[in-house]
Amino acid sequence: MPAATTTLRVLAISVTALLTVTGCQTLDDAGRVLGRSDLVNDVAARMDQAMELTYTAEYRLAGGEAASIAQEQKPARSAYTYPGGKLTVTKEATTECETAEGRPVCTVAAPPTTGKPTVAVFTEAKRRGLVTPPVVVGLLTAAALEPAAVIEQSDTTLAGHHATCVAVSQVPDPFSACVTSAGVLGSFSGAVDGTTVELALTRYTTTVDQAAFEVPAGAGVVDRRPADS
Repeated sequence: MPAATTTLRVLAISVTALLTVTGCQTLDDAGRVLGRSDLVNDVAARMDQAMELTYTAEYRLAGGEAASIAQEQKPARSAYTYPGGKLTVTKEATTECETAEGRPVCTVAAPPTTGKPTVAVFTEAKRRGLVTPPVVVGLLTAAALEPAAVIEQSDTTLAGHHATCVAVSQVPDPFSACVTSAGVLGSFSGAVDGTTVELALTRYTTTVDQAAFEVPAGAGVVDRRPADS
């Protein structure tokens, strides 16, 4: 498992004892009763495991705009499409495209050193309304480090899939997030870096259109990778 993913998961697990979790007990997929402190661990573990899946998830953002996440494992790569832009991460490069106006322009940078994108890679996606799973895990971890944080649990169905939801309050930026049984981000609502963000899953499949990893047609490409990469 990549070091960055492992670090997030271990941190999320180790700090759950700091949380005050309210709401009724729930059952995991194996029918076991989850204690209050187990809830955040379960959600974080599901999202962690989903990073190893092949799937396409489509979302509706605030205002009705669309976004999507596509990832596959052979080869390992992921693509994040959001209003006015697109981010693709492969073992060869991180490619960020601007598609808002005129001819698309894509900037190619070196790939993540850990094999998985860091939270910093998603800055532009967050700004435009797409909160990605690593960002949500980071938010849960930060909330867990806040002694006054309160998490309420509920369950719902999103795009035909059961999801466990957590609502985090008593923190500077309250938020709620739902995660499907497969570990896919189902919904998010709250403030991220001072900006209110909302998204909800509209479609989920275990297949990926290979075009998801291609740069937009007619895009200008600027390669900023070191010459020896």
